[in-house]
Amino acid sequence: MKLVRLIILFLMCLFIGYNAAAQISPGELSKGHANLEGVGNCTKCHDVGNKVTREKCLDCHKAINLLIIAKEGFHASAEVSGKDCFVCHNDHHGRNFQIIKFDKTTFNHAKTGFELKGAHAREDCKACNCKSCHKPSFIKDLELKKITSTYLGLTKECLTCHDDFHKGKMSPNCNTCHGFDSFKNATGFDHNTTKFPLVGKHINVDCAKCHKSEIVNGKSVQKFAGTEFNNCTSCHKDAHQNKFGQNCKQCHTEESFHSIKSTGNFDHNKTDFKLVGKHQSVACKSCHKASLTTPIKYGNCTDCHADYHKKEFVRNGVVPDCNQCHDNKGFAETSFTVEKHNLSKFKLEGAHLATPCIACHKKQETWKFRKIGSVCVDCHKNEHKGFIQEKYYQNEKCAECHIVKDWKTIDFDHSKTKFKIEGVHAQQTCAACHYAKDNAGQRIQKFAELTVDCTGCHKNSHAGQFDVKGKTDCTKCHGFDDWKKSTFDHNSSRFKLEGAHLTVSCEKCHKEEANAKGKVIQYKNNKILCSNCHQ
Repeated sequence: MKLVRLIILFLMCLFIGYNAAAQISPGELSKGHANLEGVGNCTKCHDVGNKVTREKCLDCHKAINLLIIAKEGFHASAEVSGKDCFVCHNDHHGRNFQIIKFDKTTFNHAKTGFELKGAHAREDCKACNCKSCHKPSFIKDLELKKITSTYLGLTKECLTCHDDFHKGKMSPNCNTCHGFDSFKNATGFDHNTTKFPLVGKHINVDCAKCHKSEIVNGKSVQKFAGTEFNNCTSCHKDAHQNKFGQNCKQCHTEESFHSIKSTGNFDHNKTDFKLVGKHQSVACKSCHKASLTTPIKYGNCTDCHADYHKKEFVRNGVVPDCNQCHDNKGFAETSFTVEKHNLSKFKLEGAHLATPCIACHKKQETWKFRKIGSVCVDCHKNEHKGFIQEKYYQNEKCAECHIVKDWKTIDFDHSKTKFKIEGVHAQQTCAACHYAKDNAGQRIQKFAELTVDCTGCHKNSHAGQFDVKGKTDCTKCHGFDDWKKSTFDHNSSRFKLEGAHLTVSCEKCHKEEANAKGKVIQYKNNKILCSNCHQ
């Protein structure tokens, strides 16, 4: 009987213990945390009576904690920083639960502090499931190297993943020369920052021509640092076999060995023809075609240079020397000044002073200086032709209205016409009256066809009440200074203003009425009897 009771008590204890464990643990831990299974290990992750704390997680995951402290890596990014770990990594879902999971194809790698650019960002790299870079062989930390599924342990340095092609001969900071698209092209390297800037023909020389390969640790490595360059003969064979010394730059330039800068130590300035300007860069054989000692003409520029202007400036059979307009700095520039131009038949004034020479002297393929015209219409289109009577600008002389300082500024005496400009009209631009838009919206000009009647420009607000033979003479009542003021003398009408009528406003008697032309104030209303207004 005692034995049975002991067995029942043992079974009850087992049952109670099982239920208690089930109530404490919500489920089995993942493989990574399997060593923490058991009621006795709860406080390694949980505070008593509280949730999992971020601090306890980071006590174990020290590598991540160090990155957070250093403000590096994904967990230090704005998206993750300060969050509780369990927000993304919760457990108790079974042994096979993936506690670390994210979409590798859409993951923004820039949040780790290392943006994927160029070859790193190609789709085939994503297809490798990130393992092209995140693999144990690239991890130096021995503890992290043991974890096959970690994304930690890599640095931003190129040599973390890539072999040092230069074998320690160059800086480990590869991106000072190379880009992310290809290591083969050192697009970021500027040879001009070295002690040997590339100029002339050196610019197009293949790197391998100067930077030969050498064997380092059993591998062929291209040599960059330590390349000799103190003298041209470090790379080039001395064709003169040291007859002229080793200072090749005395005669040659980097542009070409065949381009002679000077003949040894020969000083051309000791001759009657000093080399200045462009002549200093001309090859000797360009002038000395036969031999260096054969006498040549040099008195005039045309002794060597063709007359570019094709005798346009020849006078009495004599070609003037080019140096009257050009100098030795180059034919492209001219020393022909405005002051010299003003001695010609066409003086430069106003806007013409800012006009480039090419605008007038090279209208076609070649330059022309003679017989290019001297009046406005030789260069400018006469847009008034057929619109303004010729008597106002005989022989199309634009200066009758325009000035050379500014084409838009008009200086025309309008009193020469049938319409003298007075009052407000004097404040208007010419275009206000002489330019308008037609029914199609096209801008048209009117000069000869423009009438001098007020109604030619202004609307007849009286609807023809004051027409005489079909025309209204507005000046009988209005002046040119203020349209609203009237000079009309009511005493000249059939109804003289006397007594109290003198202080009555016009609107009291002359009211707006409708007729066939619309609503208009009636002035000729034939109401001159007292009974017409007074009852």
